[in-house]
Amino acid sequence: MALTQRLEFRQSQSLVMTPQLMQAIKLLQLSNLDLSAFVEEELERNPLLERASDGPEPPVAGEPVSERADFSDSGSYGEDGGGDASDMSTGPGSETFEPGQEDWLNRDLSSRTEIEQTLDTPLDNVFSEEPAEAAARAAQDAAPTAYTEWGGGASNDDEYNLEAFVAAEVTLGGHLAEQLAVAFSAPAQRMIGQYLIDLVDDAGYLPPDLGQAAERLGASQADVDAVLAVLQTFDPPGICARNLSECLAIQLRELNRYDPAMQALVENLDLLARRDIASLRKLCGVDDEDITDMIGEIRRLDPKPGLKFGSARTQTMVPDVYVRPGPDGGWHVELNSDTLPRVLVNQVYYTELSKTIRKDGDKSYFSDCLQNATWLVRALDQRARTILKVATEIVRQQDGFFTHGVAHLRPLNLKAVADAIQMHESTVSRVTANKYMATNRGSFELKYFFTASIASADGGEAHSAEAVRHHIKQLIDAEAPSAILSDDTIVERLRESGIDIARRTVAKYREAMRIPSSVQRRRDKQSMLGNALSAPATSSSDRSRDAAPA
Repeated sequence: MALTQRLEFRQSQSLVMTPQLMQAIKLLQLSNLDLSAFVEEELERNPLLERASDGPEPPVAGEPVSERADFSDSGSYGEDGGGDASDMSTGPGSETFEPGQEDWLNRDLSSRTEIEQTLDTPLDNVFSEEPAEAAARAAQDAAPTAYTEWGGGASNDDEYNLEAFVAAEVTLGGHLAEQLAVAFSAPAQRMIGQYLIDLVDDAGYLPPDLGQAAERLGASQADVDAVLAVLQTFDPPGICARNLSECLAIQLRELNRYDPAMQALVENLDLLARRDIASLRKLCGVDDEDITDMIGEIRRLDPKPGLKFGSARTQTMVPDVYVRPGPDGGWHVELNSDTLPRVLVNQVYYTELSKTIRKDGDKSYFSDCLQNATWLVRALDQRARTILKVATEIVRQQDGFFTHGVAHLRPLNLKAVADAIQMHESTVSRVTANKYMATNRGSFELKYFFTASIASADGGEAHSAEAVRHHIKQLIDAEAPSAILSDDTIVERLRESGIDIARRTVAKYREAMRIPSSVQRRRDKQSMLGNALSAPATSSSDRSRDAAPA
């Protein structure tokens, strides 16, 4: 086989991901908060980017403000606003501006005596004060009497800060640390206590297993348990518990209500969650009236005492798209302009720099800055257009939802929207991520409108999975306490409505909506019914006992 050289032409396709293209793809899937943070970073990094301003530009810092603007409404200046002295002295009743007065204005009169000699009269005759003003001035000139007036507080208006007087939010850790400093005097105990306080979560609970605490601190397990016992007596009651039963037990001890019957109830909270009142009554050894009172006391306790103090702030959801009813019966889709960052490219600044820059490195740097700034502005505009296009198609596809409700939500996938707007499915997926739509039926994430398809029992149009969940919830909410619907019964009811669904799918949807099983629902509704029936009987018996002595 001979080795020869030859020239060949091959044609192939490849996807080249430039940095600008990768940035545009990244911008698509960012939320409005992440996008604002990204733009702020670019504004700090790129000198040719600037924030678009809707109003008049503020004065540049350090630039002297013209004093003539303060007198623009006086009418004493000429057309150019700066007439000479002769123009000011003309007109009836006008006083003559003498040259000596100009010398007086330019003279430095620093003392009260010099001013009185110049005016040939005391200042009290020239600038008379009202009684209230004179009293205020006398009080201001008086010597300070309070400690804060000697420098303990704000000394003048420029240094006055209103935020210094606002109370800081008390956190759970800070509240417990203050009590720790009073409860313990030994440094070792304070160290153990502070370590345990740092482990407390926002709800006020410690981790169930504290076995590593003693090993990490180099202390004995008995010392850790002794400090923990003191921490559990801190305010609020129930703090530093390791589980719900311990939290409730601490609060009951604080109320002096932790007797053996209540202890048995607290140790069997799983039976209370299942509404197995008969088993609880046997374990506690009480009758029906006592077990009802004990359950009422448990319900009045706080299962999460730590939430009374400051915790992490939840961020309010800001919609990216608004959907409003149109005058023609359709729907008007518009972007939320408040979530769209406004940036501009400062071409004037770049032109001025191009004339003065001589180094090649500086020229290439500013050229890259100009290219990146221009690309960012275009990418932000393309992102806004893409979001609006996808949202408009979603509204068109789900018109029944906006008109009639969730029961009319249609099955929809990314491919249907991508084919309609002639985009790729990955682009639609990135656009719908972390984006929200405000509608007449509430605010929803854009991915909410993409649901799976469930076949129809009669071969008609398929049903949306979200609509089927809504139908299941309606059936369960409407069931009577004496006729609880099982999953098999729900399947039969859905097939009668034209929805072909399996029993395991019904169970999955029910558990996703946190709806208990039919057995648990029967116990709950019968318990609620029994409490409702016993209330009138108790009130009538109370009235009969009250009327007996009479």
